[in-house]
Amino acid sequence: MAFEREIDRFLSSPSFADATRRTYRVDLEHFARWLEMRRLRIDEFGVRELADYATGLGRARSGLAPASVARRLAAVRSFLRFTLGPARVPDAAVAPRRSRRLPDPPRSAEIEQLLAALEGDDSLALRNSALVELVYSAGLRSAEAVGLDLDDVDFEQELVHVRGKGGKERVVPLGEEAAWWLARYLELARPRLATRAEAALFLSVRGRRLDTSTLRRISPHPHRLRHAFATHLLEGGADLRTIQELLGHSSLSTTQIYSHVDGKRLRRVYDRAHPRS
Repeated sequence: MAFEREIDRFLSSPSFADATRRTYRVDLEHFARWLEMRRLRIDEFGVRELADYATGLGRARSGLAPASVARRLAAVRSFLRFTLGPARVPDAAVAPRRSRRLPDPPRSAEIEQLLAALEGDDSLALRNSALVELVYSAGLRSAEAVGLDLDDVDFEQELVHVRGKGGKERVVPLGEEAAWWLARYLELARPRLATRAEAALFLSVRGRRLDTSTLRRISPHPHRLRHAFATHLLEGGADLRTIQELLGHSSLSTTQIYSHVDGKRLRRVYDRAHPRS
């Protein structure tokens, strides 16, 4: 099928992360079926058709959340830009408005409890403690954490080299606690787990690179650790631009959601700094 070939060609771009590629494929296959049911060619797709498509996605029986509808429409627009050219892509605003959900980061005491529960002397306990410490210390996404290689950690410079979404790379500081647990893991646990030549920093019991499902078993909601990283930095006085760089956000607007959870700190700064506070 020519349409399937176009989808394959579009998704072969190296700018897509693997998870995005899988999700966009599902979205675009749904779009292809929608066109087929209406006997439309892709070059006949315009503003009216886009509005019809968006309306169908937004109906209650579709079962899609507003964020999922917006993502599906974004996938379609990107695909059309790639296939037909930017001038042919409808630019009408048809995506539903998404409510901004504030992060629910764990407090410091909750993180301490999580880390205390992981402590142990066997190889997996040492690995799990090092992994969770590093996710919280560096604000890593799950895929970024399990994607680390041995040479991505620089103990001398106290830095971690991270490969993020879309192939973007960044360098983040390595905290003292995370460095201590990583050193223990590398000295006492990883050699026991390494059954083959494997560059991955974190290894499974079979000596292979961990996948994200293992991290979710250790910490059921690992992304909350990333939220905690950002929120605790903000509470400690870090500015949003710095947090944006550390998190690897391409836009400051993504990072600004954290500004809503720190009203108390802003009040303290205001009271201290304004002469008529």
